[in-house]
Amino acid sequence: MNFTLALAGLGVGIIVGLTGMGGGALMTPILVLVFGVPPVAAVSSDLAASAVMKPFGGFVHARRGTVNWRLVLWLCIGSVPSAFCGVLLLRLLGNDSSVQHTIQIALGVALVLAAAGLLLKSWAARRRGDDGPAEPIVVRPIPTLLVGAAGGLVVGLTSVGSGSLIIVVLLALYPRLRANDLVGTDLVQAIPLVFSAAFGHALFGDLKLDLAASVLVGSVPGVLIGSRISSRAPAGLIRSALVIVLLASALKLFNVSTIVVAVIVGAAVLIAVGAGISKRLPSRRPAETASDSRARETASIS
Repeated sequence: MNFTLALAGLGVGIIVGLTGMGGGALMTPILVLVFGVPPVAAVSSDLAASAVMKPFGGFVHARRGTVNWRLVLWLCIGSVPSAFCGVLLLRLLGNDSSVQHTIQIALGVALVLAAAGLLLKSWAARRRGDDGPAEPIVVRPIPTLLVGAAGGLVVGLTSVGSGSLIIVVLLALYPRLRANDLVGTDLVQAIPLVFSAAFGHALFGDLKLDLAASVLVGSVPGVLIGSRISSRAPAGLIRSALVIVLLASALKLFNVSTIVVAVIVGAAVLIAVGAGISKRLPSRRPAETASDSRARETASIS
């Protein structure tokens, strides 16, 4: 049992519980960059852990009624066979160092797309608002099936996409879908998707049970903790932190030097802090103006 790896799984599980995404996008780079696990083994072990972890979050959303089951159906029709095909494609590419490098670059590209998608999701959520009642949507079967197929292929190759990438495309296809319903639907459809990909890796002997077990020891309680506190945690802060971590991981997978990564991450932190401050300033000024006017009225009466 690797307790350091279990602790990393705990952190990733909390983020998944809070945001509904980030499992493969964070855990696989951690396995590759921090623990020195070969990319193929990291992908398969993370998929196995996600296959056990995802149902916990999906069950919570199913009980709350924040799952669009028709969307889940069409996504799974495309993603489940496609994920298995992604594993087969990975095996056809071979198992030498050049293949490992190809997977590493593909994973970096997927992380950049995931970070961009999170920014898009945050911007759309601020413009649309998520507090009103859910609006009915008309499910478009063929585009939804194609989204599932593309996402499943990426998941089979890299383990990234079951949450971060598919949820982004769903947001583009169904902009009226509330964030809670978006996350719940994505979590539930990801369960058979990651099971299919994990099963494919297990058939070819890529799965490392000791790695998957260590990740699960931390990630399962982590996702439960994250789900419990998600209603109170500042979602914008979590998304900002996730974007920064995804960006840093992608840069390292692209073999960018540590100094450059530190500079870019530092700039991203400053931008996130500045955006948070600027968002709060307009809401404070009217309150201060109102209190000042009341004070002046009281003074004039006395």
